[in-house]
Amino acid sequence: MTMPFLDLRLATRRNGSRDGELMLVSPSGQRWLSVGPTVKTMQALLDNWALQAPELESRRRSLDASGWNEGETFDPDECMAPLPRAYQWADASVYRNHARLIYQWRNEPIPPRYEDEPLVYQGGSDVMIGPREPIVAIDEAHLVDLEAEIAVITTDVPMGVTIEQAADRIALVVLLNDVSLRGLIPGELAKGFGFYQSKPATSFAPVAVTPGALGPAWKDCMLDLPVRIELNGERFGEPHANSDVVFNFAQIIAHLARTRCLVAGSIVGAGTISNADPESGSACITEARVREQLSGVPLDRLRPYLRHGDRVRICAMGPYGEHVFGAIDQQVVIHSPG
Repeated sequence: MTMPFLDLRLATRRNGSRDGELMLVSPSGQRWLSVGPTVKTMQALLDNWALQAPELESRRRSLDASGWNEGETFDPDECMAPLPRAYQWADASVYRNHARLIYQWRNEPIPPRYEDEPLVYQGGSDVMIGPREPIVAIDEAHLVDLEAEIAVITTDVPMGVTIEQAADRIALVVLLNDVSLRGLIPGELAKGFGFYQSKPATSFAPVAVTPGALGPAWKDCMLDLPVRIELNGERFGEPHANSDVVFNFAQIIAHLARTRCLVAGSIVGAGTISNADPESGSACITEARVREQLSGVPLDRLRPYLRHGDRVRICAMGPYGEHVFGAIDQQVVIHSPG
């Protein structure tokens, strides 16, 4: 199945329901309009993508011709995650430099087959949070870390697809903050059964974009743009999302589907963006700390993990300085239950 060229930008507006209201966003990112009663949610669109997405493309062209006069001013504060709850969230780790630094932090060697097949884990997908919702943690001692990532959302993926077929199953591209609690990770991994408490809800930029809408910024099944991370208003990093990668999204999806199907609405990540060039900065605090250690900074002077009141901002910068997915802009809230 080859998908037609589609130039779509989609968001989910808060309406009091769990899944929100599907919105069509203008190419400028300044206007949006409800898709309407025939396709109420993002998941409903993904379930019937081959039929409904081309119809939305035709509607978008009509709106472009009319100047989006029917639309309203886009409001990121009203956005949920584009897909507020997903059937699956599978995250990979395809950036060589991130693997090098993280395994140093864990005092472990890089897995011997790291470049032979994608390294993936299955995360929690029942709650995905929007771009302005806070990062909530119960204790700063858990060492709250940000992780800027790119992911894709698939249509139905049959078991055994080829890499070329997998590329055709990519419906949308998204930007996210895959928050980690670094203080809990070593203990969980030591049990030999993977992450759970150390991976709280993932945050998403407001707009999901079709690969066709990205134009030349979608190259070799990867986003070919820098992603800017700011911490408390200062530049923290600006790594390029298509540099120093081992696998692309088509390869990750084909790997996931070797022994099982993926249903429409599966979110597949590429892991924390990371470049070897130190001038690119970092997309997570742990990487920055390891780099500081390697340069001789004493342990007691390494940059801290996120604290109550810190603000994290993440956006992907287009060729003209535009925010391709809108921005994630979150504050950290340390709040003990009860």
